[in-house]
Amino acid sequence: MARTNFEPRNPNYAELIRDSHDNTGFGKTLGATLTVIEPGYVEMELPFRYELSQHHGFFQGGVIGALADYVGGYATYTLIEENDSILTVEYKINMMAPGAGELLIGKGTVLRAGRRVTIARMDVHAVQTDGSAVHVAAAQGTFMRMENKPDVAATIAKIQKNKTK
Repeated sequence: MARTNFEPRNPNYAELIRDSHDNTGFGKTLGATLTVIEPGYVEMELPFRYELSQHHGFFQGGVIGALADYVGGYATYTLIEENDSILTVEYKINMMAPGAGELLIGKGTVLRAGRRVTIARMDVHAVQTDGSAVHVAAAQGTFMRMENKPDVAATIAKIQKNKTK
């Protein structure tokens, strides 16, 4: 899928997303890493660990869904104002193959950015030991802009940065 060209409303969008990711409890528990942050597009990687597996030794489906939700939400986050935040309204996911692999790569792409609601496409691939990737899930999500309601995690990070100055 081709990346689209969006103009961010906040020039510090990447920093805001990193702060949100670094200060979110579930994000830390999940253990995914932000690898690409561009206007309307985000990629994350999640290495396999036993705690993320299901009964056949694959990535558990909820983990795949969580990664899809994160990349869709953060792709949307790249296009909002500094004092706004994002809330997932819904997402639909199709599991297309078992989440077998050493690493998951999630890719979130904004399809349409509205004033209040944004639609994103999310794809998750499992990287195999030989380096090949299998497309394991395709999702589409709806994300709502929370106007003048900053991300709590990003606000905490901003306060902590100001204290160290």
